[in-house]
Amino acid sequence: MLDKDTVEAVLFDLDGTLMDTDDQAVETLARRLQRLHWPRPHRAARRLIMASETPGNVLMTLLDVLGLDAPLTAFTDRLRRWRGLRTRDDFRIVAGAEEMLTALNGRYRLAVVTTRGMDEAETFLAQHDLRDTFEVLVTRESTWRLKPHPAPIRHAARLLGVPVERCVMVGDTTVDVRAARRAGAWAVAVLCGFGEREELERAGAHVVLEHTSHLSSLL
Repeated sequence: MLDKDTVEAVLFDLDGTLMDTDDQAVETLARRLQRLHWPRPHRAARRLIMASETPGNVLMTLLDVLGLDAPLTAFTDRLRRWRGLRTRDDFRIVAGAEEMLTALNGRYRLAVVTTRGMDEAETFLAQHDLRDTFEVLVTRESTWRLKPHPAPIRHAARLLGVPVERCVMVGDTTVDVRAARRAGAWAVAVLCGFGEREELERAGAHVVLEHTSHLSSLL
């Protein structure tokens, strides 16, 4: 059980935790599966996207180690420009997240730990006037290893100057929970993203909340 008296810092995942993007991704994939007459397409889409997170993070880590991440990112950015696409500037925020962050700000040191790139993370925070809320922003460019490896969480704790065991990692997936537990941090899971209660509890979450906005009641 979480001992809130030991907590000095709160680290947040973005997708499904502060950023309301998961449902949009699921709906897009579910429509494609439905055209293939896939049984229970919405549930299948959620599970497929969730299952891709850890392998995707491992791939990004491998590309980083091989020095191929920058060329690949440049290529995909160029491809997006050729297709007339732009970096997203319409990221939605999870309902109630702004009020929750206002309640926690000043009482705890706040940071973001995400596998998104710096540009997208900065865009989201700027769009919702949250950049000054967070002292530290850890993205996929910040460490060689990505969640579920503990490196990003430990890196955020070092930048904050807070012992990792006094940090809470808040996320919506087992990837976030496993990363927190491996780092020695508290793990708080939320159900407004991809994760389901049973799997989050099995992964070792100290607390499972129905919604990110409920965090201010916990701490």
